[in-house]
Amino acid sequence: MVLSKHNSRRKVIALISIAIFIMILIYIGKRLTIITGYAAKGMCSSVFVADRNPESVQQNDLNFFPVNLATTNINTGKKEVSATIFGLAKQKAVYHEGCGCSLVSDKPTDAFPLSTRIGMKLSLNPDTINWPAGDKLADTIPNGLQIRELKHLVDLAFDSPGKETGKQTTAIIVVYKDQLLVEKYAGGFTRKTRMLGWSMTKSIMNAMVGVLVKEKKLDINAPVPVKEWEHDKRNHITLNNLLHMNSGLKWTENYFDLSDATNMLFKSDQMYNVAIHASYLYPPDSIWFYSSGTANIVSGIVRNAFSDEATYLQFPYKTLFNSLNMRSMILESDASGTFVGSSYSFATARDWARFGMLYLHDGVWQGKQILPEGWVTYSTTPAKGSRGRYGAFFWLNKNKFLPDVPVDAFYCDGFKGQRVFIIPSRQLVIVRLGFSYRKFNFNEFVSSVIRTLPSH
Repeated sequence: MVLSKHNSRRKVIALISIAIFIMILIYIGKRLTIITGYAAKGMCSSVFVADRNPESVQQNDLNFFPVNLATTNINTGKKEVSATIFGLAKQKAVYHEGCGCSLVSDKPTDAFPLSTRIGMKLSLNPDTINWPAGDKLADTIPNGLQIRELKHLVDLAFDSPGKETGKQTTAIIVVYKDQLLVEKYAGGFTRKTRMLGWSMTKSIMNAMVGVLVKEKKLDINAPVPVKEWEHDKRNHITLNNLLHMNSGLKWTENYFDLSDATNMLFKSDQMYNVAIHASYLYPPDSIWFYSSGTANIVSGIVRNAFSDEATYLQFPYKTLFNSLNMRSMILESDASGTFVGSSYSFATARDWARFGMLYLHDGVWQGKQILPEGWVTYSTTPAKGSRGRYGAFFWLNKNKFLPDVPVDAFYCDGFKGQRVFIIPSRQLVIVRLGFSYRKFNFNEFVSSVIRTLPSH
């Protein structure tokens, strides 16, 4: 009798184990393409754009379930990466000089020929030019600044060697009154390492639109020129609605499961075409909800403002990045050649700081008006329905989401805790980049940094 009960228990455990295994297979099966797309694209960009060690990428960027089930294969000669799970759902990402990496699915590599970006060359050695135009830093500090305390705070924002605290910070920069005061990097990263901004790319799209508005090539209050919307309810949507994330288009934004966002980013090779097929759900300007699809619609509209591909690909470099001396920035495109305005941009921490400084100074860079007058005010005016948390592709602190940080703070916000904080009242820009933010308290860190500054 005892043996019979023991055998019955073993059968039950076996059946439960089989059921769990089947459920895992079903779960993974529906997500195979997204998982392999994430792995292929992430490894490709990290290796060929950021010039990082593949082992570090696997350990830090791709080491979470279920992405860690994917196996990647790097072809350094062809500069492409393929990913698969048990030989299933193979996805491939290919590097194009000047355009970064893009998913090409299972299509031939030459199915999507991309032009090389021909941006202006900044040939002068930045180490011989004073910050922020170059990388030569001042050796003095402002009176009243608690520099030791500031450096200590920055040190605490990183995991200590041999002691993982879960902060997973890779870089921090603090700029006060245009002076770079403190910067620090995790092991394997330097001031020359390009780092992924994820959704901070949306704020770059804000700047690109601003430049085109200044050049009178776009009107934010006019219905957007999307042919597919001309004869349905979407024909009243304006660029202003899109920038404020209250277009009313149906969209699900979930990076950890099947959603419109993950299907677009990790299964599609033409993201604008995916995003514009979002259906009408609410009247424009009535409901706010966050959408990466919206940013890629804006990116497609920007592309359509140009008559040829080469001029379009050169545009952000000639008019924005080179003007700001952002020598490292790579704005990645999808396989069709359209910039992925929602998610894919790489730059050094110093160049992310330079971008923040443009907005700190109301769109002016070293005396030159880059963005239209009043554009930063427009960008930091709360979108309807956002409860003071969102402007035009920038996050805001007007509702004191960060309770101990000044209300005029606004910031670029990217997946896994990428941030560029801009605080005009304190003449401050703070950059924080990393692999996670679960153990990183932004309110505590930013407010503590502010307390080390000279009093008003």
